[in-house]
Amino acid sequence: MTRLIVAAGGGGDAVAAAMLHAALYGDEDQAVILTYSWDRLLIDPLPGPRGTDSFTGLEPLTQSVRSVPAEAQPIAPAGSTLPRLAAELPHTLALLDPHHGAEGITRQLEELVSHLAPASIDLLDVGGDILAQGDEPTLKSPLADALTLAACCQVNAPIRLLVAGLGLDGEISPDDLRPLLGPLVHTFTAEDVEAIRSILEWHPSEATAMLAATARGARGTCEVRDAGLPVPLTDEGPTVHEVDLDDAVSRNSLARAIMTTAALDEAEAYSREICGFSEIDYERNKAAWLKGQPPVPLTPEDVLSQLDRFQAEASARGITHTTFRHLTEALNLNGSQRDELRRLLINSHPDQYDAPLWNIGA
Repeated sequence: MTRLIVAAGGGGDAVAAAMLHAALYGDEDQAVILTYSWDRLLIDPLPGPRGTDSFTGLEPLTQSVRSVPAEAQPIAPAGSTLPRLAAELPHTLALLDPHHGAEGITRQLEELVSHLAPASIDLLDVGGDILAQGDEPTLKSPLADALTLAACCQVNAPIRLLVAGLGLDGEISPDDLRPLLGPLVHTFTAEDVEAIRSILEWHPSEATAMLAATARGARGTCEVRDAGLPVPLTDEGPTVHEVDLDDAVSRNSLARAIMTTAALDEAEAYSREICGFSEIDYERNKAAWLKGQPPVPLTPEDVLSQLDRFQAEASARGITHTTFRHLTEALNLNGSQRDELRRLLINSHPDQYDAPLWNIGA
């Protein structure tokens, strides 16, 4: 049987989708994971999501859906984690292209449902910001989730909305979202993490890294993103809950507004109007700022000295863990130096590697 899993926000949601498939459906069923190529500036120096014209080597799956095989390549200067994911996962990765708005994603979904006749369709969001109303002051990245939610509710097929790791994206308080949760579907375990363990060694997703870490028993407070948001690591972290799809749409004002959009620019304009900002504008501004920053050499002695200062200050704030993405930015390094930094720190302080997070308090 074939299962279709829609990674609501792209990036780490696709990795979490692979873990979900292994936990719920095992090895017998095949999965098609429909996901954005939207890796943010750490991987992709271009703002916003990538479309089909940003790759070579994509393969046709339906009229408007292309799969991303391991041989595919983003066209420079674009970057994408999807080809490497395709090489390491046993699933088919299909490119979710939002450049034709919610109408285009709806069309992609309808074609996949017709072509695959999937045994189930899951829409998976890590963190729960897909349930945002749109006016929350802590909301940072509503557009990707709103687009997939708007499309899924228009498809003539049963789609189950699943929220994993409530609050792990650091955007909406779990207290605000908890009343919306339906039945507990699964609680991830350390054994479940094995399905994606090697991917977590290199993939930059923070929310999915924390999802895996809580499944492995990590507890405390993790500092994430460039802004240093504190995210609680609790027993709730590894849980997966079903949420009523209609309730989510009723709550998400941006999703309701963009249902008939036929272009990404149009959906982005609604985000500015309803949420007061566009996350792609934020990426544009940050990309322009980064262009003017000279590269900083990664000198082990300087990095370890800076790390000591960062850890002392973070501990004073009550932080117990952080991600390598946040460390890269906190130590004023370039996103391309993340892997080098990670190797340096693990080799010099192996006892602080609480895979896939960095344990400040160890």
